[in-house]
Amino acid sequence: PDPALLPDLVPPSRLTPGARSHRSTPRLERLEEAVRDWLRPDGVPVEHVTFAHGALDLVGRLLSVELRPGDAVAMEDPGYHHLLDLVTALGLRSVPVAVDDEGMCPDALRRALGAGVRAVVYSPRGQNPYGGCFSSERREALAEVLRESQDVLVVENDHASAVTDAPVRTLTADGPARWVHVRTVSKFLGADLRWAAAACDPTTLARHDGRLLLTSGWVSHLLQETVHGLMTDEGTRALVSRARETYTVRRTALLRELASRGIPAHGASGMNVWVAVTDESAVVNGLRSYGWWVAAGARFRLSSGPGVRISVADLEPADAARLASDFASVLGESEATYGG
Repeated sequence: PDPALLPDLVPPSRLTPGARSHRSTPRLERLEEAVRDWLRPDGVPVEHVTFAHGALDLVGRLLSVELRPGDAVAMEDPGYHHLLDLVTALGLRSVPVAVDDEGMCPDALRRALGAGVRAVVYSPRGQNPYGGCFSSERREALAEVLRESQDVLVVENDHASAVTDAPVRTLTADGPARWVHVRTVSKFLGADLRWAAAACDPTTLARHDGRLLLTSGWVSHLLQETVHGLMTDEGTRALVSRARETYTVRRTALLRELASRGIPAHGASGMNVWVAVTDESAVVNGLRSYGWWVAAGARFRLSSGPGVRISVADLEPADAARLASDFASVLGESEATYGG
C-alpha cells in the first residue's frame, strides 16, 4: 500500500491525546483545548490529557496495565456496581472503604492503604449510589492520607460532572504522584457517546495511551468531532444546565418527603438517593407491588450494611410524596412480616 495512506505510528511516550496514531486535525486539537478549558477551572492539572471509550474503559485499561491479578484496589463501599464488577473481572481484590455524605472516609482509606492496596478509585462528587461529595475539609484530610502513599495510583472518577450540583474538590493537584482525573459525557450528552476525557501525570498518560495503541488504536475521530460540537454548542450547554437544576430539584424533593416520614436517606449530590433498610428484598419487592422499581443495595456493597438505591432522574417532584408514602408503607409491612 501507499505509505502516505498508512497511520503515523509513534512510540507511547510521544502519543498525542487519545492515542491518536494518525494525523491530527485542527478540530480535534480544539477538542483537546476544550477539555483543558473544562477541567482547568476546577483545579485539575491539564498539562497531559487523553481520551478513552468511556470512564470504565479508561479505568479498566489503567488497572490492567498498572496492577497484576491478586493486587488490591481501595473501592468505595457502597460503590458503583460496574466498577466493583470490573475489579473482580480483572482478577483484582476490592478493599472496602466506607463512605458518608462527604465521600470516602479518611480513616477507612488509611486502613486500606495500610493493607497494601496499589490503587484507589473514588468519586469526588455525585457518588453512586450514596451521593456523597467532598467538602473542603474532607478533601484536605484525604489528600494528607494519600501523600503518605506515593506509589499508589489514584483514580478520580468524576462521572456525572456537568449534571452534579456540587463543586468538584479534586485531589489530583495536591498529593498523589500517580493520578488520573476522568470525566465521561454519557451521563449528559447521551449514553451512546462512549467517550471520556482524562488528565493525568505523564507516566500514567504513556502507559494508558501505549496500551490503547496496541488495541483499538485511537478513539474514533468521528466520535471526537461529535463530542466537540456538542461541548462547544451554547444550546447544548444551556440544556445540560437545565438538566442539572432539574436533577437537583427531583433529588431534594424526594429527600424532603422521606425525611418528613422519618426515613433517613442520603443524597448530598448527584442523581441517586441511598436508603438504609434491614431487608433489601422485602423493600424492593414491596415497592414493586406499588409500581416502583428501586435497586437492591447488594450489588453496590462490599461490607457495608443493606440498603436500596433510588435513581431520581425520571422522578417528577409531584411523585416524590407518593413514593415516600409507599416507601413508609413498605417499611411497615416489612417490619410486621420480616421483623425489619
